[in-house]
Amino acid sequence: MATVYLALGSNLGDRREHLRRAVAALNAEGILVRRLSTVIETEPFDSPPQGKYLNAVLKAETRLSPENLQQATHAIENSMGRVRKVFRGPRVIDIDILLYDDVKLTSRHLVIPHPRMLERDFVMGPLEEIAPQLCASLKT
Repeated sequence: MATVYLALGSNLGDRREHLRRAVAALNAEGILVRRLSTVIETEPFDSPPQGKYLNAVLKAETRLSPENLQQATHAIENSMGRVRKVFRGPRVIDIDILLYDDVKLTSRHLVIPHPRMLERDFVMGPLEEIAPQLCASLKT
C-alpha cells in the first residue's frame, strides 16, 4: 500500500458537507483515509474573485497507482458536481494529490510532488498538523 497525502478544498454550497462527502467517497474507492487535518477557512489564492474556501489535508493508503489515484479523485470531483469552466474558479470540491510515497513523477497531466504545495499555506499548515516530520523534510 502506498501512503498518499491529498489536499481538499471547497468554496461552493455546504462546504463542510462537501469535504465530508469527499472523504467518504475516497474511502469507498479504496483510498483509506488514516488522518485528517483540522478544516480551515481561507481566502482564495491566485484566482478570480470568489468565496472563501474550507481546506483540509489528509493522509491515506491506497493500492492505486498515481495515475489511477488521479482518475479516482477526478471521478469523485465530477460525481459531486465539480465544473471546470474557469481556471482556478470556484468549486464544489477540489482534491489534489500532494505526495505519493517517495514518488517523483512528471507527466502531461500529473506532477508529484504537487509543484505548488510549498507556496500554499492552506496546504502546508494542515499538512504540518498531521505530518510534522514530513513537512520538516520537505522544507530542507
